[in-house]
Amino acid sequence: MSGILNGINILDLSRILAGPYTAQMLSDLGANVTKIEAPWGDDTRGWGPPFATDFDGKRVAAYFLSCNRGKSILQMNLKEEKDRLMELIEWADVIVENFKPGTLQRLLGELPSDTIICSISGYGATGPRRDEPGYDLALQARSGIMSITGEADGSPVKVGVAWIDIITGLYAGNAILAALFDKERTGTVRHIDVSLWDCAIASLANQAQNVLASGIDPTRMGSAHPNLVPYRAFEAKDGWFVVAVGSDSQWESFCSISGIPPREEWSTNAGRIANRDEIETTIQAWIGHYNRNEVERMLQGIPCAPINTVSEALADAQSVARGALVEQKNVTTLASPLRFMQPQ
Repeated sequence: MSGILNGINILDLSRILAGPYTAQMLSDLGANVTKIEAPWGDDTRGWGPPFATDFDGKRVAAYFLSCNRGKSILQMNLKEEKDRLMELIEWADVIVENFKPGTLQRLLGELPSDTIICSISGYGATGPRRDEPGYDLALQARSGIMSITGEADGSPVKVGVAWIDIITGLYAGNAILAALFDKERTGTVRHIDVSLWDCAIASLANQAQNVLASGIDPTRMGSAHPNLVPYRAFEAKDGWFVVAVGSDSQWESFCSISGIPPREEWSTNAGRIANRDEIETTIQAWIGHYNRNEVERMLQGIPCAPINTVSEALADAQSVARGALVEQKNVTTLASPLRFMQPQ
């Protein structure tokens, strides 16, 4: 991995997922990251089974390994070891913390003026929910994402990973990189306020913009797309398979391959949305005659894929070629997705 952040020191005072994920990304970029844990350890050390061996040979939940690679880890009681903490703060260029808003300042008495601080919380440093805890499931419920996730005739469903925590970690990492650049360029030291709530709302993207444009709340559609047809999962003979037609020309090609009559009223995306049920029923009838690999071979050039299990995705030839897994101290974890090409 690139050493772009070599010489940058990160003090990770966060726990669970969003903050640790942020600090892990900075470690992947070459920063020196020291994570401080309470004497009893980060909560996620016990979030198992499954359990595995960590980077120091200790038994730990697999969850912990997903967001703490590349870090030096120290156990410390922050209330009783303030002098030691202050030494680490002097060492740090950036502090990542996810205490409740205001806690770090109360702990230190005064925030350092020459250190970038990234504060991550459930709802941010202001607003009526400022002091409420922020767990991903509660945020998925309140933010609206669960209202549009799941089958149309089923109950609301959360995203299968802690989606908001991960997105918040990525936003926070971007903010820290911008703050480091600004400090180098202007000398300005930033205190960053990132919340799971803000990141969740921002990441509703086209669904939220659809509401602003139409005044109509979206509903659960399973794997279907509110703005594109056909764009969903269909059942092949041996499992599920997605077709993701994103343009009228792709639709024309799909019709040519599948033998579905290219009706004039289906030639535009708006027309296909108006005739969604008939089109999806027609496609299902065609795909249902084939195995997934047969459909994929026929649809070369049209976005499509089998719905893999996680183990199938990890073993995919592209994952192998791109180095999606990495081994550190005899522990296999997911690799950073950041790749930097060598200049030509």
